[in-house]
Amino acid sequence: MSIVAVLLLAVGVADLARSVRTAQAWIPPLTGLVAVVLAGILADLHTVADLLLLVLVVALTTVWSALAERARRRERGEAAPLLVFGLGLAAVFALAGAASPAGGEVVRWLRWTDIPHLQDLSADRFLLLLGLVLVQLSTGNELVRLILVSVGAMKPGEQAQPSDSLRGGRLLGPLERLFILGLGLSGQLTAASLVIAAKGVIRFPELTARSGLAARTARGEGALQAEVSGVGINEVTEYFLVGSFVSWLVAMAGLALSLLA
Repeated sequence: MSIVAVLLLAVGVADLARSVRTAQAWIPPLTGLVAVVLAGILADLHTVADLLLLVLVVALTTVWSALAERARRRERGEAAPLLVFGLGLAAVFALAGAASPAGGEVVRWLRWTDIPHLQDLSADRFLLLLGLVLVQLSTGNELVRLILVSVGAMKPGEQAQPSDSLRGGRLLGPLERLFILGLGLSGQLTAASLVIAAKGVIRFPELTARSGLAARTARGEGALQAEVSGVGINEVTEYFLVGSFVSWLVAMAGLALSLLA
């Protein structure tokens, strides 16, 4: 699983770099390349098979970053980066058996550290968990955005968005995914389900307010507000539901993948 961990690390780091709006287009692929090189050196992945797989990881990270950025700028083509991410992860997972187990400085650091739970981890599992945590951040947000746009739950360009009335999603999304992943890894699946339920409770007043506005508009009241917002209750509800379910799936997929290492 070492090569799967390196792919997740590279993609997660590249997307964190791309989340900085002032970053140049070449910075995310470069940060992904640096992450792959460092992971390969520190984990002592040096066989021919390892090197070929690392090159594949660099290629997938570069293509993913380029396609995701192009989809954002051109406001179309969201399916391409999603296919690259899904098929690329599946391909690397299928070829993972050819890679060497992680070792080198990663193993030595894990044995040196004075944290008991870290000392008990294998290098492969440590790198995989680190990659999964990184993917829950900007990569998770990017996956959610791509799917929302592809199904029409988000509008292209500078049009009024359902997210305009549901603030904080870019921060709450990573937080809830990290909570779900962390609680799931610690065996607290019931607590993880409470996090999911809490989001609905927290967002309920906002959705109810939007519903009230739509009802007043139907009676001929609040026409000005509806004209200004440009977003109806159905759009907001669809955005909330689709975005939440995709976000939860990203976290649960990470939890399922962590159980394989």
